[in-house]
Amino acid sequence: MTACVLSSAAGSCRQNMAEDSGRPKLVILGFDGMDPNLVREFVARGQMPAFAQLMRAGGLRALETTASPESPAAWASFATGVNPGKHNIYDFLVRDPATYRPGAGMTRTQPPTFLFDWIPTSRPHVTSLRGGTSFWVTAGRAGVRSSILTVPLTFPPEDVPNGELVSGLPVPDIRGTMGTFSYFATDLRPSDEGHSEFGGIVKRLTFNGDTATATLVGPRNPIVPTEDVTLPMTIKWTRGTDRASIRIGSEAVTLVAGAWSKWINVDFRINVFVRLHGMVQLYLVAGDEMRLYVSPVNIRPDAPPVPISAPASLAADIARRMGPFRTLGWAEPTWPLNEERLDEKAFMDDVYRAFDDRAQVILDRLTKRRWDLFVGVIESTDRVQHMMYRLIDPNHPMYDKDLAARYGDSILRIYRRADQLVDQVSELVEPGTTILVVSDHGFHTWRKAVNLNTWLVEHGYMALQGPAPGEKKLDDLYGAGEFWQNVDWSKTRAYAMGLGQIYFNVRGREAHGIVNPGQEASALADELASKLRSELVDAETKTQVVRAVYKRNDVYSGEFLDQAADLQVAFEDGYRVSWQTTLGGAPQGVMVPNMRKWSGDHAGYDYKTTAGVLLSNVPLNTDTPRIVDLAPTVLDFFGVPAPSGLDGKPLLRK
Repeated sequence: MTACVLSSAAGSCRQNMAEDSGRPKLVILGFDGMDPNLVREFVARGQMPAFAQLMRAGGLRALETTASPESPAAWASFATGVNPGKHNIYDFLVRDPATYRPGAGMTRTQPPTFLFDWIPTSRPHVTSLRGGTSFWVTAGRAGVRSSILTVPLTFPPEDVPNGELVSGLPVPDIRGTMGTFSYFATDLRPSDEGHSEFGGIVKRLTFNGDTATATLVGPRNPIVPTEDVTLPMTIKWTRGTDRASIRIGSEAVTLVAGAWSKWINVDFRINVFVRLHGMVQLYLVAGDEMRLYVSPVNIRPDAPPVPISAPASLAADIARRMGPFRTLGWAEPTWPLNEERLDEKAFMDDVYRAFDDRAQVILDRLTKRRWDLFVGVIESTDRVQHMMYRLIDPNHPMYDKDLAARYGDSILRIYRRADQLVDQVSELVEPGTTILVVSDHGFHTWRKAVNLNTWLVEHGYMALQGPAPGEKKLDDLYGAGEFWQNVDWSKTRAYAMGLGQIYFNVRGREAHGIVNPGQEASALADELASKLRSELVDAETKTQVVRAVYKRNDVYSGEFLDQAADLQVAFEDGYRVSWQTTLGGAPQGVMVPNMRKWSGDHAGYDYKTTAGVLLSNVPLNTDTPRIVDLAPTVLDFFGVPAPSGLDGKPLLRK
C-alpha cells in the first residue's frame, strides 16, 4: 500500500514525481452527487476546511446538470461538452422500439466465440454507446499528458493519446451485471430463496452439525448462456458463536462477526481452456442464527476478461504495487442495505473502504507526476446520500430516531472524507496547479414513490388486457421474465420506462405504434404535460407532484435526438418514480410511501433544482456554469482548439 494514501506524507510522495513537461497543470476531482446546499451548510459549520479554502480562492457555484439529472447522462456531458442528444446517454436504460424491452443504456457486449463449443476463438467485446469525444482524447492528441481515473462512462476504456485511464461505471461484476450479491442465512424460509427485487441471490443455509454446504453463483456460462458457473462453499460454524470458517473453491478464510473480510480470490472454470478470475469480500452476522453476505464478484484487476484500463496492463500494475482494489463500477453495497441484508454499520464500513479504494488509486497516480491533466472521480458521496437521506429528514417515512442518533452524520462524514482528499491533493501538487472540484448533480429527499405507468393506465394512456402485473424483479428486466406484462399495445398511446421517461407508442417507430408522428404526437405531448402537472396531486398534502415536464426537442438536440424519450417528467422534492415503474410494473395505487432505505435521489427530479457543485482555486468568468462547460474549459486551459459542435463554453477567467 502506498505510504501516500490518506496520510500526510506529501514530501515523500513528491520524490516520486516524474520530469515536468513544462505545460500548466490542471486537477479535476469529482464527487458524484455532492450537493451545493450541503456543502455550504458544512462549510459554514467549519466542517470542510479544504473546501472553504477553495471557496475563498475561487468560489462555489451551483453547476447546472443535464435535463435528466442522472449520473450516466451528466458524466457523459462532463466528458464531451455536449448535451445527451449529441452523446446518446440519457438513462441507465435504453428501450428497443421493435420489442419495447429495455436494455443497458451505456454499453453493448458481444459474447466470446468458441470452436465446437469448446475451444475459445475470441474474447468478449464491449462497445460503449456514448458518442462525442472526451476532452482528454482531444487534449491528448495535442500532446497533453493525462491521467483519467474511475470517471463514470469510461468503460470500456478508450485509448488516451499521451495518457492513461482506469475505468469507472459501468464496469460490471463477473456476471456482467451492475452488482449481483449473494446472501446465505439460517433463518430464511424456503419461499425466501431466489432472486431478490434488485438482483441479489438469496439462499437458505441448513447445518448438519457444525457444517453447511452451499454454492457461490459466478458468471453465466459463455458456452451455455442459460447456465451459471458456480463454486462449492463449505461453512463451519457452531451456533451461538461469532466466528465461522468459510471455504470457497480452493480458498479458505476465518470470519469474525461484524467485520469485513479481506479480498478473496475466486476462480470459475468454464472448461479446460477458460477460467474467469474474480474476487469477493464477505461479511458475517452470527449468534443464534447465521447470516453471510458475499459481495458481487469483482473482476480481478490483475486478470480481467476484458480490459478495464488503458493501457490494458495499467490495472494489473496498480494491483501489484498497491494490492487488490475493487473494480466494480457501482462499488458500494446499496442494494443489500435497501433489501435489509446488511445493516447501516456494515454499509458504512464498506462505503469507507470503497472511498479509500478509489482514493488510493487517485493518489498513487497523482504522485507519479506523469500528467498535465489529472481527473479522478469518487462516487461514494452519491451512494451514502441514496441510503442515508432518511436520517437527516425527520419527515421521511423511514426516519428512525435511534438510527439517526447513530448514523445521522453519515453524509457529513463522507463529505468530510472528500474534504480530506482535497486537502491531500492540494498538498501534493506543485504550487500554481489549478484545482477544480465538481459533482454531476445534487440531491433530494424521496418520501413517496410514484407509479407512473399506473397513472397512465388510470388515465387511459396505457391499456392492460387481463390483471395488472404483480411485483416485478430485476429478472424481468434483464432475465427470462416478462417485462411488459399484459400490456395491450393496440390501445396504448404512452408508456413509462426508466427514471422519469415517457415514450409514445408512435406508428412507424414502435412495433405496434398507434400514435401518428407529427401533429398527433405533438398534441399528445401537450396533453400529457398539462395533465401530469395539474392532475398528479398528492391526495394527503394536496400538492402537485410534478414540477415540470420537458419535451425532448426543448432540452436536447443532436444526432441522437431520436433515442431520447418523448417526455422527461421532472418531480418535485420528495417524490420520485417508483422502482416498479423502472421494472415494467403498474401496481395498485399511483402514489405510495417510500418504505425503503434508499431514501434520497436525483434521477427524475427537475434538473433546474438538482445542480451539482463547482469549486475552484482560481476565479471563474460566470456565476451560472453548466456541466457541459467543463470540457471546453479544459481544452481552453491548455490552448487546444475545441471540436466543433460543443454546447459548453470555457469557465476560467483570463
